[in-house]
Order: sequence, then structure tokens, then C-alpha cells
Amino acid sequence: MDLFQPEPAELRSLREDAPVHRDERTGLWLVSRYDDVRAVLADPRRFRPDNALTAVVPIPRPVLRVLARAGFSLPPTLANNGTDTHADLRRLVARFLTPARVAAVGPRIAELAAERLDRLTGRADLHPALARDLPALVLLEVLGIRDVDVDALKAWSTASLELFWGDVTTARQHELARPAAAFHQWLTSRIKAADPAGDDLFAALRAHGVPIRDAAGLCYFLLIAGQETTTQLLCAAFHAVLREDGLWSRLGEPGVAAACVEEVLRRDPPVSTWRRVTAEPVTLSGVDLPAGAPVLLMLAGSGSDPDVFDEPERFCPARPNARRHLAFGFGRHFCLGAGLARLEAEVVLRETARRFPRLRLASAEPPPMLGLLSFRAPLSVRVELGDQDDLAGGGAVLQQLVGPGGVGQR
Repeated sequence: MDLFQPEPAELRSLREDAPVHRDERTGLWLVSRYDDVRAVLADPRRFRPDNALTAVVPIPRPVLRVLARAGFSLPPTLANNGTDTHADLRRLVARFLTPARVAAVGPRIAELAAERLDRLTGRADLHPALARDLPALVLLEVLGIRDVDVDALKAWSTASLELFWGDVTTARQHELARPAAAFHQWLTSRIKAADPAGDDLFAALRAHGVPIRDAAGLCYFLLIAGQETTTQLLCAAFHAVLREDGLWSRLGEPGVAAACVEEVLRRDPPVSTWRRVTAEPVTLSGVDLPAGAPVLLMLAGSGSDPDVFDEPERFCPARPNARRHLAFGFGRHFCLGAGLARLEAEVVLRETARRFPRLRLASAEPPPMLGLLSFRAPLSVRVELGDQDDLAGGGAVLQQLVGPGGVGQR
């Protein structure tokens, strides 16, 4: 099994035949059943997050020197923090992502989507045209961070994802270390220059007295994960909905777009796996793990567990328990940006369908995929825009998907 490009059949086989399985190549213990994954996430004392951001391929000393010269460091802050400092730092960031603050940005998301959709004609790739930079712009505005070169941010963040989660050679690590170091240096300089009386995240970190090193480490992965995973979610959502005959034309109906987003998160989550390390000997599904065992939680596999989700391979927006998925984690490390990601995907899907009601995939061939250990999503969404004035049909199949009464019926 290729952990970087797992097939649904392989995840199903793991879940059914070896729900806790040690991968000999990586030494990771793969946990694939929903109940086990949830139990691990709910127990940070026995399953610590210390290895959550550790590079999948160990970084050799010459590459570490490149990072060290830039002052690069990733102390425990949020995702990798099992210490008592986690709750305080989380509360600080959560102030920027309250339900009210997220809801207020809805019209801005629609505005940014409309600007990009207005530029499209004929055929297009929705990844660079729509999904690539919109989440970054939204996140920066929510965090109050201004004067950012979004193209540079995207280059820094994609390089960082590959450096820490890719199956990369030493030569490639050298290449990726340079933009990762540049991003960390930029963050450090911006945080140092921030006015503690200001209104953005950098200012809040200074006002709170967070050490510069810790603040830069916190912002490093926050600004990566907070927008890269939403780009990935948008691409996965377009592919999933456009493959279901008749569903695209119903996205403007109340609740349909939001329900589709939940099904994408359940079946094709952008964060497909996540890591923990055992703090003591533990037993999962009858398998004994030693202390210090690196655990890989198969989030994508857990969303297709038939013990939790009926007909799990079926795309069913009316599914009553769709939100039980673990795409955003569970427990004290539940994703702070979950509400924002959900809203962005819902609004972008709805606005795109309103603007291009006959939009369709340009090819039935599978798209190229991002294949990192913990991140998996389409790298392109090639579509034909169709005639805006000619509404799509296909209601018969849709009735099987959402039921005669719309979303919520089955």
C-alpha cells in the first residue's frame, strides 16, 4: 500500500482486516476504524500530538543548516502542542475565528468568487482561476493581516507542505528548504515589527507577550493550513459534485451546497491522515502498541466506515449524520478554521453554480492528485463552462440523492 496515494479499496481492506496495522516501510501504526481514530483524538494524554508537524522524511543535517541559518524553528504551539500552553494560545487565535466573525465574511467570499468567475470563458481550470488564491485572501482578511504578496505566500506554503509531508529526496529537500526558510524569516520580521496596539493576529501575539520564536512557529503552520486545505477542499468539492448527475443545478437550493460540502469532507477530506505518538503502552482493537509508537490516523478511511455511515461509498447530501466525520479532527485539537472552511466551500460552490449553471467537467479522466502523507486533493479542475442561460436538467437522479423533499430527506 502506498501511504501517499492510497486507494479506497486499500483503506477498506485495512479497516476490515487490519484496523491497527504497522507499516514496515515507515514504522507508522495505521489506525483506520472510526471509533479507534476518534478515541485517539479524544485522548491527548495517552496519544500525544508531538509528532504532528515532524517531517515525514527526516531532514538531513545539511538541509537543517539551511533552515537554522534563517532562524527556523517549530516549537510546540497549536497542532503539535501537548503542553499546558496550548489552551491559552488556542484562545488567542480563536478570537479571530468566532462564529460571528466568520459569518460576517460571507459576502466578501461571494464578492471574491464573483470577481474570478467574471474572468472565465469557454474552458477553464478552476484551481488556478478560483480555488488557488481565494482562501488565502479570505484568511488574511479574517486575521487582519495586510500587505501580503499572495503569490509568494502560496509558493512558500506549497513548498512547506511538500518539505514536511512529502516523500522527497535529499536534493528536493534542499530546494524546498529555501522557500520554507524565507517564509519563516518573513513571519519573524512581520511579528517583530507589529504594533501591540494593532488589530491583526501579529499584534495580538505581541500584546499577549508570546515570544517571537513561538509566535513565528504558530503563524507558520496556521497561515499554511488555514488556506491550503481550503484550496484542496474546493477542488475536491467541484469534482465530487460535478460527477453526480443533476446535482450541480440544485446547488442554489437552501441547504444543498452546505450538505454537499459535508459529504466531500466525509469521503474526500483534504487532510487525509494525521499523526500522534503513544505516551505509554496502549491497546487499540486488540493490538498492543508500545510507548513511543508513531500512529497514523486514517481520517479518509474513517469517513467510509460502514459501522457509522450507511452506504458509505454513496455520495448522499441528505445523509442525516454527515457531520459525524472526523475531517477537522476531534477534541482539544479540533480545527479552529472549520467554520471558515465550510462557509468558503459552500459559498464558492453556490456562486459558481449560479454563474455557470451548465458547468461540467471537461474530461471523465481522473485529475492529477496532490499526494502527500496527510494531504490529498485534485491539482486541477478542468471544466467547460457551458451556456449560462440554459439551465441543466437531470432531476431524476438527483431525487435519489437528496430525496423528494430536498436536503434532510432520505
